[in-house]
Amino acid sequence: MSDTSAKGRLGALALVAPLVLFLAIFFAWPLVSMLKEAVSDPVGSRAFPLTAAVAGDWDRQSDPPQELQQAFIDDLRAIDDQQLLGDAVRRLNSAQNGFRTLMGRTMRAVEEQPQGPIDLVEVDKRWADARFWRAVADSTNPYTDRYLLAALDYERDASGRIEALPAEASANTAILLRTLGIGAVVTIACALIGLPYAMLAVSVEGWKRQLLLGAVLLPLWTSLLVRTAAWFILLQEQGLINDTLMSLGLISRPLPLIFNRLGVVIAMTHVLLPFMVLPIYSVLLSIPRNLMPAAASLGAPPWRAFLRVLLPLSLRGVVSGSLLVFMTAIGYYITPALIGGAQDQMISSVIAFYAIGSANWGMAGALGAILLVATLALYAVYGRLSADRAGGR
Repeated sequence: MSDTSAKGRLGALALVAPLVLFLAIFFAWPLVSMLKEAVSDPVGSRAFPLTAAVAGDWDRQSDPPQELQQAFIDDLRAIDDQQLLGDAVRRLNSAQNGFRTLMGRTMRAVEEQPQGPIDLVEVDKRWADARFWRAVADSTNPYTDRYLLAALDYERDASGRIEALPAEASANTAILLRTLGIGAVVTIACALIGLPYAMLAVSVEGWKRQLLLGAVLLPLWTSLLVRTAAWFILLQEQGLINDTLMSLGLISRPLPLIFNRLGVVIAMTHVLLPFMVLPIYSVLLSIPRNLMPAAASLGAPPWRAFLRVLLPLSLRGVVSGSLLVFMTAIGYYITPALIGGAQDQMISSVIAFYAIGSANWGMAGALGAILLVATLALYAVYGRLSADRAGGR
């Protein structure tokens, strides 16, 4: 009996193993790698190993000790990987402006004097500024929270305390709030359209119900890029919507429906509407049909029967659909990029810029981590609501 059960477990594991391997390689490993980039900063420790060995003894407040300066000079003399040196210079310049030209002058001085001590202040007076040495010492730590803080528009001052970035240097928080705002507007629009549509689908039967469900599921059967391109054509000044309204005499000139927030909301609402309709539809199917006639027989007008009977019973579906729509909306990239303007780009566009445009994987990972935490929190709420709904049944 035990041999049979063991063989059964092995067989089950063999069936599940390909799926587990697929998830580990194509989902878990990239996710962990990206999250690691958000707190990893190994460039400085690799480029300046001697400096890293003595930087921990400096308090960052007093003048940099001579040992630190000499270790930095020795590291510059020993480094022969130009790619690593370039990465280190970019890392230092991101922490303190002016390092790019400063390191150029310093490297020329080191090449001209391959042995003996060098007075770096004579090479460039900026080496007398302790901020540059703090940037060098901080860069030698293989782990950092600077990316996570910068993603929320914070930084550490010279004493290590966390402070807000200046208003002209902070933009990530505003973009994150914009992302949440667009996601909330799209969610509300989907709820206002999805609830009546689901009620209509439940009230009919046969081919009429199949037609209504097929119409709302059609966006899921079409490529996201194709759907967005279709809205690009429909919303433009000479598009179908403006041409129809002008031919009917409802407007005298084209409405601005594209490259703005309105176009983004319209396109995203169309794409995400199925995620609102289907949860509400499943909840409405479980509600007995005799409740509304019973309320009417007791004297309740239709609007009161809806507010007191049907709406409270369908709220679980509305909340579940709202969470699904909101979680999906805050991660959208293609639709805002094609339909929206410069002030309508969401956090995913910023992540793409850091990852592709500037190759700053640390910032891309930090912003991705913040988006992941928000999504997981919403998913936990959704899971709790789903469990409560299952328990209620």
